[in-house]
Amino acid sequence: MPRNLQITLAILAVAVIIGLISLRGLQNHVKRLAQTTTTEEQARRDLLKPSTSSPTDVPAEAKIFWANGPEQIVPIRVVLPLSAEPVKRARQLIDALILQPPTPEQRTLPDDATLLGFYILPDGTAVADFSDTLSTGTPSGILSEMQAVNSIARTLESNVSSLRRLKILIHGQEVDTLAGHVDLTGFFDLNSSMPAGLPNTPGGVSLPTSQPAPTAEPPTPSPAAKHPR
Repeated sequence: MPRNLQITLAILAVAVIIGLISLRGLQNHVKRLAQTTTTEEQARRDLLKPSTSSPTDVPAEAKIFWANGPEQIVPIRVVLPLSAEPVKRARQLIDALILQPPTPEQRTLPDDATLLGFYILPDGTAVADFSDTLSTGTPSGILSEMQAVNSIARTLESNVSSLRRLKILIHGQEVDTLAGHVDLTGFFDLNSSMPAGLPNTPGGVSLPTSQPAPTAEPPTPSPAAKHPR
């Protein structure tokens, strides 16, 4: 083999080795950068999110509404340390809804969603301010969006009796829809005859909860059938 060709091959081999080493280093750098970004994002969320625990919390049974298939939600009874103060209690319930689904399939809200603020107005209106990930992480579609909204509304309705309606904000702002379909410009009624999750806007829809089918009663025979002539 000519000497020039040997030198060229040796240079190419060294270049390939250097390239592989650089690529490995670049991959490690990207991985460390991603971990750092995730840690910083989690720290930011933790900083924005106020603590919901207090020394006066006591274990209590709560009904949390999680998914039961793609179209329904069901109440599941869990024991949580809950505050008697309505605002803190509501925050604790929504945190449990986000963080403690029994299985991944029963999740209704994105696992990285954060409740940034919660307020109760004198007329019983609850204002829940979520991070952007509630909108960006919820699959776009009428069923998935209504499942998310209904799980919030029904969980609050079942455990905080003083609430009358719900307003959902995204990062402190009113948005048109959750992820393209469910209208968030209105309110969702709570603790009333209207099903939770039904917006006060034309064309609103409500996602059903899982309930046993009613038992049909046999028809009452007519007098003629009882006493045929």
